[in-house]
Amino acid sequence: MEQTAHLWLYAVMVFGIVLLPGLDMAFVMASSLSGGLRNGAAALGGIVVGGVCHVVVGALGFATLLQLMPMAFNVMLLAGAAYVGWIGWSLIRTQVSVAAPQDGASTASSPSPSHTRAFRQGLLTCLLNPKAYLFTLAVLPQFLKPDDGRIGLQVAALVAITAAAQVIVYGGVVLAADRLRDGLRDRPAAQSVLLRAVGGLLIATALYSAYAAWRGL
Repeated sequence: MEQTAHLWLYAVMVFGIVLLPGLDMAFVMASSLSGGLRNGAAALGGIVVGGVCHVVVGALGFATLLQLMPMAFNVMLLAGAAYVGWIGWSLIRTQVSVAAPQDGASTASSPSPSHTRAFRQGLLTCLLNPKAYLFTLAVLPQFLKPDDGRIGLQVAALVAITAAAQVIVYGGVVLAADRLRDGLRDRPAAQSVLLRAVGGLLIATALYSAYAAWRGL
């Protein structure tokens, strides 16, 4: 009963963290707006895998290592900020057209986005997300009970809860962004402005992360 209560508390905390706007949410939204439902789902898949990695490495003590070596944590913040900033700049520079092709028209000149690339970028965005490391560092140890002798099962439960939270919250973002994309299908200029706004949000978040890392050096 006590372990079940711990899991419910962890679920509430994880959902609260995932609901907060951040790098992962912005990237999922951008992927869905630029590439549609499948591209957004691929980005979501990468973020879910990244979330699994966060829980696993946290359970293995990597978060403790970061705590003992603040310099490594700040370097990770800088790397994540640089990567996310690059994605944001790419979005700002991208010329996107979502106009529906005419019947029988060829789409060869407008290739579909790479779902593999979206997955890979989603994975890296999540792995380099400072919010996730802070959460792992501060919260995860409280929900692992070595005395129970079932650490593997406990980690598996936390992984499942984390993945479920990401799928539910970010999946909703994917669906909403895809519907917005459909609404802008005949207004490519409006979608381009929206994508630039998301790119600007990524850059602003990256700058804030870089500033936080610089202050910690």
